[in-house]
Amino acid sequence: MRIAIDYTSAARQRAGIGRYTRSLIHALAQADSTNQYALYVPRDARELDDARAFSKNFRIARAPLSERLMVALWQRAQLPLPVELVTGGCDIFYSPDFVLPPTRARKKFLTVHDLSFKRVPETAVPNLKWYLEGAVPRAVARADLILADSNATRNDLIELFHAPAPRVQTLYSGYDARFQPIREERELERVRTTYELHKPFILHVGTIEPRKNLARLIQAFGQLPQRREIELVIAGGRGWMYDEIYAAPEKFGVSASVHFIGFIPDADLPALYSLAELVAYPSLYEGFGLPVLEAMACGAAVVTANNSSLPEVAGDAALLIDARDVDALAWAMQRFLDDTTWRRIMQQKGLAQAKKFSWQKSAEQLRAAFAGTTPSKPT
Repeated sequence: MRIAIDYTSAARQRAGIGRYTRSLIHALAQADSTNQYALYVPRDARELDDARAFSKNFRIARAPLSERLMVALWQRAQLPLPVELVTGGCDIFYSPDFVLPPTRARKKFLTVHDLSFKRVPETAVPNLKWYLEGAVPRAVARADLILADSNATRNDLIELFHAPAPRVQTLYSGYDARFQPIREERELERVRTTYELHKPFILHVGTIEPRKNLARLIQAFGQLPQRREIELVIAGGRGWMYDEIYAAPEKFGVSASVHFIGFIPDADLPALYSLAELVAYPSLYEGFGLPVLEAMACGAAVVTANNSSLPEVAGDAALLIDARDVDALAWAMQRFLDDTTWRRIMQQKGLAQAKKFSWQKSAEQLRAAFAGTTPSKPT
């Protein structure tokens, strides 16, 4: 069977959907040496070394135009130039990034990670929200199979876009094998030194943007009695609409104890999670919430929100709170700091919960979905 996959996000994004796409397709490449895959990328794709290491049944198909121009032609002008002009003919076209290009494939697969632009529209950049409002419903209507990151996102698709339930399937994310408790003191000290972690700390990992609810997290941290003895470490690259977030430490009087350490390479994250007293992830909405899973896999205690997909990921292994309740968030963090015995119990629960998810399971589910498609006859 000939399968084309939009690999654009993996070739341009270190975090978010790019990381999701890399991890899922890596696992798929390990699981499937039979089908023939073409990985579509635009001319300006940069990060392709990983894809070049795939087995011989995977090849890179590079478009002659930049990503911006391809999006403008396909999604804004809606020109019917089929992606097969780049990838060659295919039985299935799969997009892991919300939208579909024009395609002649017999079957069209689509992943919709979340509908945050509908559920929490105030956290979205207006131009991006306008674009998604048009492009995502069109893609959902065209797709033969829609993959959702969680049951919560699946339900959102059915409710908000009226997607037929049989065409929407939940495909959970996984975590890479590197995410495990780090005990080697040399590695822990390396990360402490690299990021100047001089005190015990509460950790948040995620892009700096309004949906992550960081202003409330900083406000809640300011309520902790021992806020001068611990630090709040916020790891993640700059996203959008972040001015209020960066102003929050001064506003709430904790500038000396809140540290933004920027984007963290995957290689450093396991030690960072392992060093944290707890991980706080009070997002307003998540399609999946990968940092929660990775934190639990590293043995971290987790405070997260009780909305969207987060209870699915956390199970009973995290303390769930109302993301908009600052007092509840402060109480939850304080409980973990005060009760070390209970914290250890929750850490063990987290390790067990994390084992329910894996990229191998996700790839096998995706491969099974591909296998349900009848291949076209060779021409």
